[in-house]
Amino acid sequence: MKPAGIACGLRRYGEAMLKGLVIDYVGVLTDSDANELYAYLLSARERGIRTALLSNAPGASDEAKQQLDPFFDALVFSGEVGVAKPEREVYLLTAGLLGLPADRCVFVDDAAHNVRAAVAAGMAGVHHTSVEETLTELNALFAS
Repeated sequence: MKPAGIACGLRRYGEAMLKGLVIDYVGVLTDSDANELYAYLLSARERGIRTALLSNAPGASDEAKQQLDPFFDALVFSGEVGVAKPEREVYLLTAGLLGLPADRCVFVDDAAHNVRAAVAAGMAGVHHTSVEETLTELNALFAS
């Protein structure tokens, strides 16, 4: 049995260079220690990793989008694009907005079924169970 939080979908990623990070909001970026994830997002962008927020929310206010803007290259809200997790199309759409194929992206979500769907769409997947575990996995996946 695989422990919770371990990255899945890595069977094809040993040689591919991952260049995109797609992350859920509620349940991941709302953790009490999410400031560490936000710092990681800024660092990732500085290293040339493209980042996207993928949320099943109906949308966000202009003010909320401005607050998220420093951390993300793309903001995808299901209510605005008309497709939601765990539908395959939303993962492909998000990767496309980053200018990347799905197999160059990692998806992070606290819902295991969404992670499995992202992996089925071609992404590497990280099931978020804690900020510490997620950061450990992301550091391994995006190691230089």
